[in-house]
Amino acid sequence: MSSVKLEEIVSLCKRRGFIYQGSEIYGGLAGTWDYGPLGAQLKRNIIDEWLNYFVDSRDDIYLIDSAIIMNPKVWQASGHVDTFTDPLVECNNCHNRFRADKIDTSKCPSCGKENTFGEPRKFNLMFKTNVGPLEDDNSLTYLRPELAQGMFVDYKNIIDTFYPDLPFGIAQVGRAFRNEIAPRDFIFRVRELELMEFEYFIHESEWEDYFEKWRNEIHGWCERIGLDKDRIKEVEVSEEDRAHYSKRTIDFYYDFPTLGFDEIGGLAYRTDFDLKNHQDKSGKNLEYRPKDGKEAFIPHVIEPTFGVDRYLLAVLANSYKADEVNGETRNYLQLPKHLAPIKVAVFPLLKNKPELTDKAREIYKTLREEFGQVAWDDNGNIGKRYRRQDEIGTPYCVTIDFETLQDNCVTLRDRDTTTQQRVPIEQIIDTLKSSLQI
Repeated sequence: MSSVKLEEIVSLCKRRGFIYQGSEIYGGLAGTWDYGPLGAQLKRNIIDEWLNYFVDSRDDIYLIDSAIIMNPKVWQASGHVDTFTDPLVECNNCHNRFRADKIDTSKCPSCGKENTFGEPRKFNLMFKTNVGPLEDDNSLTYLRPELAQGMFVDYKNIIDTFYPDLPFGIAQVGRAFRNEIAPRDFIFRVRELELMEFEYFIHESEWEDYFEKWRNEIHGWCERIGLDKDRIKEVEVSEEDRAHYSKRTIDFYYDFPTLGFDEIGGLAYRTDFDLKNHQDKSGKNLEYRPKDGKEAFIPHVIEPTFGVDRYLLAVLANSYKADEVNGETRNYLQLPKHLAPIKVAVFPLLKNKPELTDKAREIYKTLREEFGQVAWDDNGNIGKRYRRQDEIGTPYCVTIDFETLQDNCVTLRDRDTTTQQRVPIEQIIDTLKSSLQI
């Protein structure tokens, strides 16, 4: 396990504008978090990388964006109304409630009393809401607890509109909502989360081959976003612990600071459970008709699932480093350069010298037009600015000083090595493109 503590990452995220407590000025709301400017950009970069890796680079996966609120019959057919539950226990002394499977002793984690728990009961995790002006059973529906059903109910639209060859996938990125009994551990277990997911439709006879294919691709994805291989492990989910729709599931775990190994995503073989149920409940034919005229059938499904928030936390944890510079400890984020929310920061050596700030603004504008994710920083001395940019993971800093006005060169400083080099202004874009590998 990493020597870094989760509390250090939480502190950095608040201090530097990555993640804030939701509704903070009102005391917050458990299980909700807001992404600040840097966190929102980091999340966007991770999602863009996922889309590039699993969707844009392939011609067999179709991206959709389905509704968050769906016909309640969807959740009845999928089994969520009956089975999407966690075991809940209540302390008879303090009346706090907990997940029964997360309590290791008979002592209440809140009040410390022994043997005060009642019998566990099932608690459905879906958020209920009402559609329309009347709040009654006829208007009851739910906020989606997963993305999968949106893809299953749009499956018929995809095959009718695009008539894809099998195998093919339907992908989406979006919010899901789970009324967690006890949200915990920063953004690890929350009530509002973001997922990246696709359903891959196949012949039943090929499920093992495609299960293995996507298993390897998930490891490729982890490597692509810079996660250390020795901090990733697979956990085969036993039959009694698998979801009701799954014939085989592997969970992928990351070794988090403080938390140890815990889940960041999964790979499930959902069989034909979902499409068959939706066909039965809706009365619509959801069979796939092969182009070669062979008999129609209901495809089986392989489902890779990725938790955006958990992968983002893993990227932060994996990138958090400490070294010594000029006799002082330096904490910094060694983020993969393509994921860093800011690629380059531009400094005038002194903010009260117009000849420096004007030249720096000119270079800043040029770099921003080229790279987009570029920051202006003229607050404090150069040393403090370097430390600030190191801590938010900015790979390169460009400083404009008095020498720049004479030799038309800038100082380019590397985050990871702290080395500096003089680069002619006319070469700075090409130098950064090469260094950022873009």
